[in-house]
Amino acid sequence: MGQKTHPYGFRLGYNKPFKSRWYADKEYADLLHEDVRLRTELKDKLKSAGISSIDIERAANKLVVRIYTARPGIIIGRKGAEIDKLKQDVQKRTKREVHIDIQEVHRPNWMRNLWPNRLRCNSKSAWLFAARCAKRWIRRCASAARASRCAWPAG
Repeated sequence: MGQKTHPYGFRLGYNKPFKSRWYADKEYADLLHEDVRLRTELKDKLKSAGISSIDIERAANKLVVRIYTARPGIIIGRKGAEIDKLKQDVQKRTKREVHIDIQEVHRPNWMRNLWPNRLRCNSKSAWLFAARCAKRWIRRCASAARASRCAWPAG
């Protein structure tokens, strides 16, 4: 039996960058939990913005959060009001100075965040193909169920 590797971790350094860029000797576990909590809260709060990924950098007393999104206007808000609220909210959770950087992504891979338990792919045509296959499979099961009902002897 072969050992399985994580698809993201296997490619780190080759064609995928790290999601967090920082180093810590003593407080590593606390900072890691803070990163995970921050990512989940931001993704929950900004569901409608089409977030592709969130990168976090820590240097000295500075925390830089880079949000890659398909709709940056939703995060920024009118005259930057929403981003200021978001910055204050993140500032309350951490002891560091917070900078939020928003990058626009033209083709985000956020479909996997919307439907985590279904087939994961990025292209619309693949989703349509999967839907057609599912319909065919349901039809076949229904016809097989009808055929099996008729085939049983009455008893």
